[in-house]
Amino acid sequence: MDRRRTAVAGLVLSLAVAGLTGCATSDDNDGRILVVTSTNVWGDVASQVAGDLADVTSIVSDPSADPHSYEGSARVQLALSKADLVVVNGGGYDDFATTMLSGLTSPPPVIDAVKVSGLSGNEHVWYHLPTVAAVADEIATQLGTVDPDHAQTYTANAAAFTTNIDALVTRTADLAQTVAGQPVALTEPVPGYLLEALGLVDKTPAKFAQAIEDETDVAPTVMRDTLALFTDHEVVVLVYNSQTTGPQTEQVLTRARECQIPVVAVTETLPAGTDYVTWMTATIDALAQALGADA
Repeated sequence: MDRRRTAVAGLVLSLAVAGLTGCATSDDNDGRILVVTSTNVWGDVASQVAGDLADVTSIVSDPSADPHSYEGSARVQLALSKADLVVVNGGGYDDFATTMLSGLTSPPPVIDAVKVSGLSGNEHVWYHLPTVAAVADEIATQLGTVDPDHAQTYTANAAAFTTNIDALVTRTADLAQTVAGQPVALTEPVPGYLLEALGLVDKTPAKFAQAIEDETDVAPTVMRDTLALFTDHEVVVLVYNSQTTGPQTEQVLTRARECQIPVVAVTETLPAGTDYVTWMTATIDALAQALGADA
């Protein structure tokens, strides 16, 4: 296998409640709403919409952890059972959450980002800006149902957040006028929707990306063709998922650097101390710089 991730046993639960025994639901938490999200990406989106009217907790928040392989615990099951609203990514990305929710006798309302998106083929929909805005709107709707007294506040918060997302959409479209058509390589299709919005052309051999996604060894001939992208300067940027490490992805990273091909790192969860809009802005900035466009 090429993929090697930090052991999930060390995963941090960013549950801001004391344990998960008290202060967990609107019934026993001074009337506050509890939103549980599978990852801190959707946790931040929920926080932007909920403001200070709800406690938002994210199960996967460690930037070195892999939601694909995360296994929930009894503690996570308890958090999900006490939630007033749950937000998952869906599409097979965070099956631990959907599996645990299906085992609840009375599951809370669930927002599935992939289902909201209507997209298929790439479950990493948080890199699809219109989907993020749509999920924010759905969170506002669901919170307004749970807490109708503050429905207008949730709607206003979602609108403010969406305004920031719309600005990113505009910036991406403007940047695409300069960079569209440029060839790039990537170790995984995590940022695929963003690269598509920029009009970039993915030159990565399909069998390479598939092997990394499937956690299988890349065939020697496929690796040769992948490395040749950099040696022959057939691509201008490598987009590298820094949450995935292993001999084969590291070999690609090394070759890109040896050939002086710019590398843009992307992640699947929010870096510590940032928010979604800041994170995505930084990613777009890094791509603009690497592609030789004005940031």
